[in-house]
Amino acid sequence: MLNPEFLLTSLVVVLLPGAGVLYTLAIGLGRGFIPSVAAAFGCTLGILPSALAGIIGLAAILHTSALAFQIIKYLGVLYLLYMAWNITRSGGALDLKENAAPSPLWRIAVNGILINILNPKLSLFFLAFLPQFIEAGSNSPTLDMVLLAAIFMAMTFVVFVGYGAFASLARDFVISRPAVMTWMKRSFAAAFGFLGLRLALAER
Repeated sequence: MLNPEFLLTSLVVVLLPGAGVLYTLAIGLGRGFIPSVAAAFGCTLGILPSALAGIIGLAAILHTSALAFQIIKYLGVLYLLYMAWNITRSGGALDLKENAAPSPLWRIAVNGILINILNPKLSLFFLAFLPQFIEAGSNSPTLDMVLLAAIFMAMTFVVFVGYGAFASLARDFVISRPAVMTWMKRSFAAAFGFLGLRLALAER
């Protein structure tokens, strides 16, 4: 059932910079490695509802119901814009201070969950993506898709932890350079704003 095409395609999708990657990098830079693991865990867990929706066909509702799609889409847009604001404010996700006030790990994880839950495109992705890699003669296609979704989520967690580790290693370098800190904040905020705009313009 598992084939190199699935693993390679999944790896490319996971590596592509999106809201989850940006959030994990921001937490790694602003808070350190352990909080970035919490961010990676939250982003990975946030995939679960979309994966299940795609597997049992609920994503089709988003595809056929303009109202349902628009509601979830604009909730996602608002949350991405909130993340852009949160990046720039004092004490926010990218508060690059040597002794920055610690954020509870559960709160970091919940933010990561919300980033992926409030993206209707994710469930449509699973609806279109997973069936391509199910063998035609499979006796349990639903179970096969559950396994593929679990592998995709595991890859997401491992890659995101890697992103967080890289960001946390660069933290001291960034903290010691105020100009770089300012540039990083603006860049991350602009990236979240761009993702929000792109989602707002997305069609079903």
